[in-house]
Amino acid sequence: MKALIIFLCFSFQLVTFAQEEMKHEVYFETDQFDIPETEHSRLLLFLSKIENMDIEKISIYGFCDDRGSDSYNLVLSQQRADAIREVFSNNEFDESVITNVDGKGKILVNIIKERDLNKIRGLNRKVEIIVKPYNPPREVVEVKPPKETTEDKLKGELKEGDKILLENLLFRTGYSYLTKQSKAVLDKIADILVERKDVYFNIEGHVCCTNGERDAIDRKTKKRNLSLARAKAVYDYLAEKGVKRYRMKFVGHRRKFPLGGEPQFDRRVELVVTRVFDSKSSD
Repeated sequence: MKALIIFLCFSFQLVTFAQEEMKHEVYFETDQFDIPETEHSRLLLFLSKIENMDIEKISIYGFCDDRGSDSYNLVLSQQRADAIREVFSNNEFDESVITNVDGKGKILVNIIKERDLNKIRGLNRKVEIIVKPYNPPREVVEVKPPKETTEDKLKGELKEGDKILLENLLFRTGYSYLTKQSKAVLDKIADILVERKDVYFNIEGHVCCTNGERDAIDRKTKKRNLSLARAKAVYDYLAEKGVKRYRMKFVGHRRKFPLGGEPQFDRRVELVVTRVFDSKSSD
């Protein structure tokens, strides 16, 4: 009996920790596919819940109420689904996991058990998002650090055009602020750059996952300049630590230069050497 109880407890733990499908619905105004502000806020909150999940696929389905012609409803429901997909892209979600973005047309009134017709129609004007994670999650592939670290490169011989990736400086999806771990990384880099007065450089920010070469939206400011904001965050931090501002410039490259690997590594900042002076004559 005791063995049976232990087995049942273990089985319950497996079910508890297994990641199941997550669903979210976004509601729209009549004849509209622009996302209402309150619904947009709810959607961003949902994105924050799933951004660290190991996602196998995301399905996005648009719907309309029973009014309007079939052809009109199919077009509008597709526009609503596309609007949601764009929010995923704007917030650096890997679009390769979005397998379905479909407008399904109208939902018949009698699908929902509700007497208030206006409320029924309001609940039918929606997009349904279904997130399916890997279950169990896939093994995390350990990325081996390069033989020569960022600090080693900055201390070594540098020439104009050298590009140095700021390792372990990863950003949370959709934001430009520096985490505690990132600040610890930059502290070491700042110490080196304060001493290396002979080096001038650009700080170049990048984002991942957006359509084409577009920039992503900074969730804090709601502006589409996330790559620039990330570069400026590093610029400001280094300046606070004593690196002269006239030695630095910052620029955002949007998604012009993806690395071709895991999306999170495209959310990066690099230093590009622009000038190297004789250390004896530099200020």
